[in-house]
Amino acid sequence: MSAEIESALDQIRPALQADGGNVEFVEVTDDGIVKVKLTGACGHCPMSAQTLKFGIERTLKQKVPSVTAVVAV
Repeated sequence: MSAEIESALDQIRPALQADGGNVEFVEVTDDGIVKVKLTGACGHCPMSAQTLKFGIERTLKQKVPSVTAVVAV
């Protein structure tokens, strides 16, 4: 599942990088919770919670059905 998550994040990264940010995959738990680290401009952006839930989480759930949630660490 980690490879599928990385592949999905690779599709998201160009949009984040265009705004000076990025996302790093940290781990996935046994119950499908993906832990990521927002870096660059995304790390301290006031809109990062929306980016995480409505961008990253939505995309990962579509591409990798076993993903149940995405959290920032």
